[in-house]
Amino acid sequence: MQGDDGAAERQLPPRTTDHGPRTKGQMDEDAESLVIDDLDRYNRLRLISWWRQERLRAARVLVVGAGALGNEVVKNLALVGLGTTYLIDYDVVEPSNLSRSVLFRSQDGGRSKAEVAAQRARELNPEITIIPLHGDVITDLGLGLFAEVDLVIGCLDNREARLWVNRQCWKVNTPWIDAGIQEIQGVVKVFVPPDSACYECAMTERDYQLLNFHYSCPMLRREEILAGKVPTAPTIASMMAALQVQEALKLLHGLPVAAGNALVYNGVANQFYSTRLPFREDCLSHETYPEPVELALGHQAPVSELLKAAGAHLGGPLHLVLDRELVLAVDCPRCGWRGEVMRPRVKVQAGAASCPKCRESARPELASAIEESSPMAREPLGRVGIPPYDIVRVDGPADSGFFLLGADRDSWTRHGETAGERR
Repeated sequence: MQGDDGAAERQLPPRTTDHGPRTKGQMDEDAESLVIDDLDRYNRLRLISWWRQERLRAARVLVVGAGALGNEVVKNLALVGLGTTYLIDYDVVEPSNLSRSVLFRSQDGGRSKAEVAAQRARELNPEITIIPLHGDVITDLGLGLFAEVDLVIGCLDNREARLWVNRQCWKVNTPWIDAGIQEIQGVVKVFVPPDSACYECAMTERDYQLLNFHYSCPMLRREEILAGKVPTAPTIASMMAALQVQEALKLLHGLPVAAGNALVYNGVANQFYSTRLPFREDCLSHETYPEPVELALGHQAPVSELLKAAGAHLGGPLHLVLDRELVLAVDCPRCGWRGEVMRPRVKVQAGAASCPKCRESARPELASAIEESSPMAREPLGRVGIPPYDIVRVDGPADSGFFLLGADRDSWTRHGETAGERR
């Protein structure tokens, strides 16, 4: 959390004091705090006793998803003057978005959702900073950003992305707020690592089965024809996003939240209820990284250069662990055809494993680590699936090291804006 607020902050002080009658100076402060400056766009917000506008101005929030929920979240963050918002989405505006997304217009068709939402947010409040990233949260966003923001707000429509965001947040102890909507029903969940239950804690065997269903027999991704096409009304998006931002405001102000709980709304019966999520001691998401060593390297550096720098902190031989399993190539066992792929597995459709010669199913060659002695060590980190400003793990025989690609700090946003174009 941010430090103490500046002297310009105004609040309504308590009516009484624990130390006897109020002094003249204290009463003067009371009178000054009640003066409303109509030229200050936040003057009504400052009247909330616990509100600290300077704290919000200094805050940094990552919003994942710029659809119906994301539109409402970004709108609300802009209205309250949230200092810096990072917004990532890989999709473009379509006509079907216009009935549920307050920031989109018909003339925006084909444009990046993140870029359009950012543009309209700046129109709502020119004082804020909002950085749009046209890319995929799984493959295009480094862990370094998850570590730097105060919290993450998830506006997602699929389990795979939620699970990824959950694991990233747990690695760097960043709170995150999830929401899901369908028709006129909704749910909001607040997760605060390392002590609360997390998203994966509540996943069932059926959830894992549905995740695996997205991949075909050779473990490549199926075409998702219905992805993101959940029936929803704009009213439920407004309601759940408002609750997400309200919980975010509480977290940013240090107020208590019901971490590890789900707030469920039944729009048909107009009923809210809260349920506590189970906590699993053996949950795979509960991995927290130590403070990383910052290196003067970026994602364009060769793998070998990273391993050499890591060698100053670890005993060898070393290998780079790939959080995003890499498809190196696909091989046809029938005719011997081989096609290079070099993309994270989550980005490779099952159709890529069809042999162009004999039409038989080819087999993917996967890599989850790169050894020092491997020819792959000559490749740039970006080519083996490492995004800009990532925190990477390097394993040795006896220990592991964690390293921040610090040279990407100033350029990673530019990468994010163009990531979708490369796909």
